[in-house]
Amino acid sequence: MKKLLIPVLFSLIGLGGGVAAGVFLSAGPVETIATDADGDDGHAEDDAHGEDTGHEAPDAGGQDAPSPDSPYEYVRLNNQFIVPLVRNGSVRSLVVLSLTVEVVAGANEAVYSREPRLRDAFLRVMFSHANIGGFDGSFTTVEAMDPLRRGLREAAHQVLGNIAHDVLIVDIVRQDA
Repeated sequence: MKKLLIPVLFSLIGLGGGVAAGVFLSAGPVETIATDADGDDGHAEDDAHGEDTGHEAPDAGGQDAPSPDSPYEYVRLNNQFIVPLVRNGSVRSLVVLSLTVEVVAGANEAVYSREPRLRDAFLRVMFSHANIGGFDGSFTTVEAMDPLRRGLREAAHQVLGNIAHDVLIVDIVRQDA
């Protein structure tokens, strides 16, 4: 019985230490609130208690604060995009991308409310780029990435209109099979 108890005890201690280290080392969500000219932060408050109502974007920590002189803010899309690269009827590679949309200040709620349509538009562009061989070879060169960036920007404008300024590719990885 003691021989079984000791490994289980060490496993639990190790698991607890790992969780504690993960919580300690991870950056917690940081909420950024852009204020307008009259100082209103755009959040509804309960007048009786002065507390935030809790209504916010799905991932308030995924948005970066605009610099004081920038009319834009950055909204990181919650999930990564996975694009399969199919050759001869089978998946030979996967490309994983993380995107951030640059929008006019105060328009982050519009991005979150239209995120399903925006994700669909981005995936169409990425699938098209993959089908023409855009992710083959040295796919991260400026020349190879320009058509993808242009397509993503156009897709954002189609879904979001003039509030979208640019689409930033913040992470990209290709995993060959």
